[in-house]
Amino acid sequence: MAPISSRRSGHSRRAQYSLFTGYALAALGALLGAFLLAASLLSPSAFSGLRMAASDAVAPAGTGAARTRAASGGILDGIAAYWRAGSQNAALRREVELARIRLGEAKALEQQNRELKALLDLGETGGQTVAVARLVGSSSTSGRRFAYLEAGARDGVAPGMPVRSAQGVIGRVLEVGSSSARVMLLSDSESVLPVKRAGDQLVAFAEGRGDGKLRIRLLNLGINPLKPGDLFVTSGAGGYFRPGIAAAILDEVTPDGGVARIVADPAAATAVLVEDIWIAEAVEALRSSPDKDFAPEDASE
Repeated sequence: MAPISSRRSGHSRRAQYSLFTGYALAALGALLGAFLLAASLLSPSAFSGLRMAASDAVAPAGTGAARTRAASGGILDGIAAYWRAGSQNAALRREVELARIRLGEAKALEQQNRELKALLDLGETGGQTVAVARLVGSSSTSGRRFAYLEAGARDGVAPGMPVRSAQGVIGRVLEVGSSSARVMLLSDSESVLPVKRAGDQLVAFAEGRGDGKLRIRLLNLGINPLKPGDLFVTSGAGGYFRPGIAAAILDEVTPDGGVARIVADPAAATAVLVEDIWIAEAVEALRSSPDKDFAPEDASE
């Protein structure tokens, strides 16, 4: 008797039936597929109900898979964001710091434009304007207070000309070069400016102390009528400054006057105005009088 593994399938009736059944089912499946294909081509809506039923059957599984993908993606995004948070925070801090710097620069330009506009308005309504320039330096000694102007003789600047900002008196030109000038500030220990209290005719002298403050010395000694907060303006005496320019505000009362702070801080002035020397109307009358001799140097006496 031969081994079972060496027998041919044709000798087993069961094997023959199985092989025939497989062929028959394959042929039947092919015919059914061809029928369904023809039916779907001829009438596409004929199996819409079946398709939707199948779609409804697999929808829960698809929804679960989509939620799983979304959850896993959110976890991965959270992990990636955590690792990138350090570099992002550093970049944001740099951007904020840069924006703060740009904002400060914009505010500085806005302030500079306001000061320049105020100076232009002063030049139109005040005395004769000689030059508008910047203060580019200052002296380092304690008693003498000088500043250096980026305008000189070629710009029309001459010694004695008053220098002011939009806030008030800065000083007056002391020496002039071709393209620069040295300005004696109001706080210089050698500076003396005739002033009067705003609102009345109380006259005094504002003398520089060399420490950024002024000593207000009254001409008429007696009862001191000054009080803290009094504003002093130029009186016009002396022929340098026009009357009515703000000079100092009183901080402290002393027996013969007081101690005041300067209204116009030279360190805070973006640009300054150089004006022509103001000469009082009486001196102008003397100059125009035909029966009196007048020398130009008399205006400074």
